[in-house]
Amino acid sequence: MRDVVSFGPATGFAQTVEVGSHWFAADEPVERGGTDTGPTPYDLLAAALGTCTSMTLGFYARREGIPLEDVRVVVRHARIHTEDCAACATREGRIDHLQREIELTGPLSDAQREDLLRIADRCPVHRTLTSDIHITTRLASAPAR
Repeated sequence: MRDVVSFGPATGFAQTVEVGSHWFAADEPVERGGTDTGPTPYDLLAAALGTCTSMTLGFYARREGIPLEDVRVVVRHARIHTEDCAACATREGRIDHLQREIELTGPLSDAQREDLLRIADRCPVHRTLTSDIHITTRLASAPAR
């Protein structure tokens, strides 16, 4: 796994993100105090789920000889009240909700579509987001002045 480095001035939200040899921006929209120079952290989280889902479905279809031609995954993030989520363990307050909509293109049977829908929940990012996650945080050594 490659290191992901985010950095930017503490005076705003705009960030530069470095992942291996790739660089891109992240920010908040203007209405939230940002400059809208890139996707928000939640946009990036949703993109991780969407891209992983699409990659997983394509890989599975190629391996199994399923005639999948194209995959489009739309992911929406929202904060919802727990009473609006019958399947949620949390019963009070609000929770994060990711809604994933998958469009499959190709001459697929109903059984193949159901199989691919089942496989979508097996993408590694989906599994990470639905498992216990342990995050550790520490301060890095201060740079010499």
